[in-house]
Amino acid sequence: MSAERALPSFDELPKFKDFTGCAWEVWGKDDQLGTVNLLTDETVKEASKEIKTGKAIGLNWPVNFPAKPAFHRKSPTHEVLSFPHYGAVNDDVLHINTQSGTQWDGLKHFGLLHHGLFYQGTPASFFKSGDLSITSPTDIDPDLIKYGIHNWAQHGICGRGVLIDLVKYYTDLHGKLPYDPVTTHAIPLADILAAAKKQGVTFRRADILILRVGFISRYTGATQEERNDIGTREETFAGLEQSEDMKRFLWNNHFAAVASDQPALERWPPPEGVTHLHSTILGMWGMPIGEFFDLEALSKHCAETGRYTFFFSSWPLNVLGGVASPSNAAAYF
Repeated sequence: MSAERALPSFDELPKFKDFTGCAWEVWGKDDQLGTVNLLTDETVKEASKEIKTGKAIGLNWPVNFPAKPAFHRKSPTHEVLSFPHYGAVNDDVLHINTQSGTQWDGLKHFGLLHHGLFYQGTPASFFKSGDLSITSPTDIDPDLIKYGIHNWAQHGICGRGVLIDLVKYYTDLHGKLPYDPVTTHAIPLADILAAAKKQGVTFRRADILILRVGFISRYTGATQEERNDIGTREETFAGLEQSEDMKRFLWNNHFAAVASDQPALERWPPPEGVTHLHSTILGMWGMPIGEFFDLEALSKHCAETGRYTFFFSSWPLNVLGGVASPSNAAAYF
């Protein structure tokens, strides 16, 4: 294996104004991959050794859910078109917000809000909104699609996945979850580390960190009235604490991506005066954030086999200049 490039620690990264841990120079000023750069050919080859039985598990919630998405996003619609004059032919048309369900947040989604900047210090005004019509594959304006989700789609987000099953950790410890996944609650770093230790997991550079916090299970067990309420009321969700230690953990382990089963990876909303973790993870590091991952079948298999690491593959939609995408993710044992 070729020598790995040395990366700065979190505390060695420069500050940007009121933000610690600025990684804009780590991959070069023209970079559009962020921490996906860690998923090299060598890394993927090594991660493929996780495949021992061939068992494959999809991590994607049906695109139909939630029927009433949070954050005022468009509900998914699915129309089947029949053509009886042909005898036996159907098409279908799907309309979704790319972040209404299982998703990757891309580099154009969330930046440093009060500075009006995205990854690499790109001003929000740089990006065109509205219709991005691209008709010719041989005449594409690179500025129009800059930092789009197509960069990850064409590279792939593939490597070793690691599940930290906080639902199992807490229920084994307390008999139940000590929080409601649809209320504001901070998951502390200490609990993630304790769960990892209990599972016998040690992290490796370029791991894809996946956290089961409890939303999908909570939503499935709710009444339809409760489900509709979750999508229409002011958003409150359990998620990662917004602390310097959490940032230090995520960066110093050099995860290639981080995902959970929650609608927002981080505690939502953050406490007053505390900046969003999204701003650091996406805006400062270029690290993919996955949300709404369906981890129920995965967690069951991990518990049954005692294996919490696996080969992970994800191929986002190849949308030039896209903001986000369904994950098309799977775990392989």
